[in-house]
Amino acid sequence: MSRYPDFSQNVAHVASLLLKLIESGNKIRVISHLDADGLAAASILGKAFHRCDAEFRIRIVKQLDSTALEELKQEEHAPTVFADLGSGNLDLLNASLKDIDVIVLDHHELAGTVFPKLHQVNPHLHGFEGATEISSAGVCYLVAKAMDGSNIDLAQTAIIGALGDMQDKYEKRSLGGLNEGIVKDGVDGGFLRVEEDLLLYGRETRPVHKALAYTTNPFLPGLSGEEDKCLAFVTGIGLEVKREDRWRAVNDLSSEEKQQLFSETAKYMASRGLPSTAVMNLIGTIYTLVQEDRGIPLRDGREYASLLNACGRMSKTGLGVTICLGNRASALDEALELLTKYKKTISELMEWVSSTPRRIERREKVYVINGSGVINELMLSTITSIVTSSGLLEDPKPIIAFTEAEGGRIKVSGRLPDELKDSSINLGIIFQEASKRIGGIGGGHDVAAGAEFPKGQEEEFLRLVTEKIEGPPASAS
Repeated sequence: MSRYPDFSQNVAHVASLLLKLIESGNKIRVISHLDADGLAAASILGKAFHRCDAEFRIRIVKQLDSTALEELKQEEHAPTVFADLGSGNLDLLNASLKDIDVIVLDHHELAGTVFPKLHQVNPHLHGFEGATEISSAGVCYLVAKAMDGSNIDLAQTAIIGALGDMQDKYEKRSLGGLNEGIVKDGVDGGFLRVEEDLLLYGRETRPVHKALAYTTNPFLPGLSGEEDKCLAFVTGIGLEVKREDRWRAVNDLSSEEKQQLFSETAKYMASRGLPSTAVMNLIGTIYTLVQEDRGIPLRDGREYASLLNACGRMSKTGLGVTICLGNRASALDEALELLTKYKKTISELMEWVSSTPRRIERREKVYVINGSGVINELMLSTITSIVTSSGLLEDPKPIIAFTEAEGGRIKVSGRLPDELKDSSINLGIIFQEASKRIGGIGGGHDVAAGAEFPKGQEEEFLRLVTEKIEGPPASAS
């Protein structure tokens, strides 16, 4: 944290630049990623720009590649802000947009050469870890706050982005690092409440058995996605599921009942061979957005993040941005329907992955999942993340999942289990180098990365990745 002043100066510089560009009458383009963090980041920028009467346009993209940049190049030349992407594609940005002001607000590993009109805020430039200490939504929030202190209310959206990026890796599944300061802003501003409780999905909004069925982190084999089985389980352990003909939510349970539910669920998970680490993921830190209405998923930070992920992964990115910007009405109803489909899809795919025989191939240095023909490319990273924390892996190794993407290409998602987070393995750098050698693109974080390359190169990619993992620590750092 000793380098935080440098980071703050960097944030202030970019905030000042944006204000000058807006005051000069420039229209600002915002390009962001489709996941929860990217949607939250774009929404923060949208609100900040709207509040200072800027003309702006938001575009959400699946990835940043030469095709996407060529499209931008053909449009009117306007200052462009990249959120949750860009840092791993600096050479592409230079080749396509070097004549305009390019602002990159990202938290991924850096790759490429800087150029005169590039302005970056990235935690990696100041010794912080982008995978766990701050998300792109957090970076955008700090810039927005530096533009105008009244933007402190956007701290809650930054927390949604961090939770969506699964940065709750600290004690009791809390947010740490630079995110701590953002949480403090949210609490001090009266927008956020932080407490410890059961981490069941829909603890305020759904009956206990449905909350259990909707929980996918940790994934509960035989229960996640199975409402009837969850109802039988909850009644079987003696919990009162209804009172005065009203279904009880997790928040309606007494402390003793919550302890009973946790203990019995833990026993069930142990009977299915899941480790104690997966069991403990049932309890953790809750982030409540207190100004959101009771009874809707937007009140719980993780549920809000999951709803945004549903919008992004189910190709309804505009819906997610609309909700973040505060335009609810029919948009929320549509998003809730989408969330139900999203959760059902996750449960079906996880049942496919964990069924016997399991689709997780154990190799010497990595685990491999071939999801071609089953897992949609937009769902791949979600499933890979859940598998990594599910307890399905027998020992700590990187997990690499493949599936077919558009245009005859292969999409890859990689994750490191928590046991390897302090190792010398840097998947972001490894994926970037390996994909580049086979005509693709890749990058990300040390613990979470992605790549895309021509079909038929899967085994060569695995060989190149495994070669780096087997090498001395310096080769993967």
